[in-house]
Amino acid sequence: MNVTLTINGKEVVAPEGSTILEAAGLADIKIPTLCHHPDLTNVGACRMCVVSVEKARTVQTACTTPVAEGMVVNTESEAARETRKFVLEMLLTDHPNECMTCEVNGECQLQDLAYDYGVTWPEHSGVLHAYDIDPDPNPFVFIDRNKCIVCGRCVRACGEIQNRDVWTFAQRGFKTRLVAGADQFMLDANCESCGQCVAYCPVGALFDKMSLGLGRPNQVTKVRTTCSYCGVGCTFDLNVRDGKIVRVSSAEDSAVNGLSLCVKGRYGYDYVHHPDRLTRPLVRAKWLANVESKVETGQWRAYDPDRPISDSESLVETDWDTALDVVASKFTEVKETYGNDAFAVLASAKCTNEENYLFNKFTRQVLGTNTIDHCARL
Repeated sequence: MNVTLTINGKEVVAPEGSTILEAAGLADIKIPTLCHHPDLTNVGACRMCVVSVEKARTVQTACTTPVAEGMVVNTESEAARETRKFVLEMLLTDHPNECMTCEVNGECQLQDLAYDYGVTWPEHSGVLHAYDIDPDPNPFVFIDRNKCIVCGRCVRACGEIQNRDVWTFAQRGFKTRLVAGADQFMLDANCESCGQCVAYCPVGALFDKMSLGLGRPNQVTKVRTTCSYCGVGCTFDLNVRDGKIVRVSSAEDSAVNGLSLCVKGRYGYDYVHHPDRLTRPLVRAKWLANVESKVETGQWRAYDPDRPISDSESLVETDWDTALDVVASKFTEVKETYGNDAFAVLASAKCTNEENYLFNKFTRQVLGTNTIDHCARL
């Protein structure tokens, strides 16, 4: 069942039970938010989304107020805008003035709203928070509670999406602060280091520790790719600076995973630039004809320069065509000598369905064996 209401003089039809914020979204009317995220429950904590509702005595939070038939809403009333500016001023009175050196400068929702509403940093001589910066020894999440705006997005993301309930708030009033578990270190509070809290933080209170000082949003190029660790198919953005991956950030428009990633997908990217990573195929020297002469002429070079090239077990770098020719010749040799049943193959969940289909076809029709299994079945 639908209800009809008016927002900023525009008639809007929305499903019964929708909030004013959701109804405004259907009409492409933007209402500012901080604590709200469409993936999470609404709590109305930040008061940035307040709007004026006809016949209501005070401004209402758009993220928690349900629509009603005939409701008249003004999202840009003087009362609503003044309330938002006041909220921003109060947040900035106890927020470090460190935008010039902050990791999320240019991607901070608090910064954007202060700009949109023309709020300058207020003079403040009262008490300020002075929490220790990054007091947690976990290897992945950087914590600066001085920048926390107590929006609760990290708390809800951890509890509602990851079902870990690592984060919560301790104490009350001005002393309210974000804590893990019973005021413990994150890993002691059963954190699985997925970085979900970082992805949902609207400011710089939580950040990826591996990426500190390596590049801010305007300094990196984002390249959309698919995670290589399993077959789920999560996609994310590689943040690349000067040809090097400095961070992985999840994206809301990722069809499979949205902002969610596991610890390997979000933080296991350092192998890409590891000095021990193989970049060309290696073949045993004994499997290559005249390998010694080809190494001498520079066509191939030994992978391990400390081992004599005359050693037939030495690994030699080669091109893909040569490597595949060697593999094909060895397969043919084994098949002719021992028969089809000498082969057994194991498919991988890291491959696509199409790749595994081709692998299955290759195993049964080329190798001639039905001995094929898949690691995900084990």
